[in-house]
Amino acid sequence: MPELVPVLRKEDIDRQVAMVAGKISADYKGRDLVVIGVLKGAFVFLSDLVRQLCIPLKIDFVQVSSYGDATCSSGNICLVKDIGVDIENRHVLVVEDIVDTGLTLSYLLEHIRSFRPASVKVCSFIHKSGRRKVAVPVDYCCHAVEEGFLVGYGLDYAEDYRHLPELYEMKE
Repeated sequence: MPELVPVLRKEDIDRQVAMVAGKISADYKGRDLVVIGVLKGAFVFLSDLVRQLCIPLKIDFVQVSSYGDATCSSGNICLVKDIGVDIENRHVLVVEDIVDTGLTLSYLLEHIRSFRPASVKVCSFIHKSGRRKVAVPVDYCCHAVEEGFLVGYGLDYAEDYRHLPELYEMKE
C-alpha cells in the first residue's frame, strides 16, 4: 500500500476554491458562461467551484483520457465524451483537476476552439509545472506544485483515491 502524504487539508481547499470562485465571478459578470468540467478528475472541484460562483452559467462535461492506470501520461489522448452544449459565441471556462504535461489540455483546448466560442479560459485545481511538455494557459488555479503524484479530491491513481476529501502526494 502506498504512503499518502498530506498536501492540502479540506479547510485550505475550501478557502482556495472560494477565492478562485470570487475572481471568476468578477471576471464573468454579465457574460454568457459555460463551464466545462473535464471528467473524471475535475468533478469534485467543479462541484465545489460552481456552488461558490455568483453568476448565471451552464455546465457541461467532456472526458478525455491519457493516463490509464499509470502515474505518467501516455501521450495518447482519447476523446471519450464530447460536449453537448452549444458554445458558439459563448464564454467557456474549462475546469481541470490538474494540468501536468499540458498535452491533454492542449488537445482539449484545440478541440473546444473548433466550436468557435467567444473566449476560452482554464481553471485548474492543481497547476503542476515540473513535467510540462506543452505551454498551455492556466488562468485560474487553486494550488501550484512542481512535482509529485497527487491523489484525492477527485484526483486518482487507477481509479482509486478520488473520494478522499483532501489532497495527498502518493509515495510508493
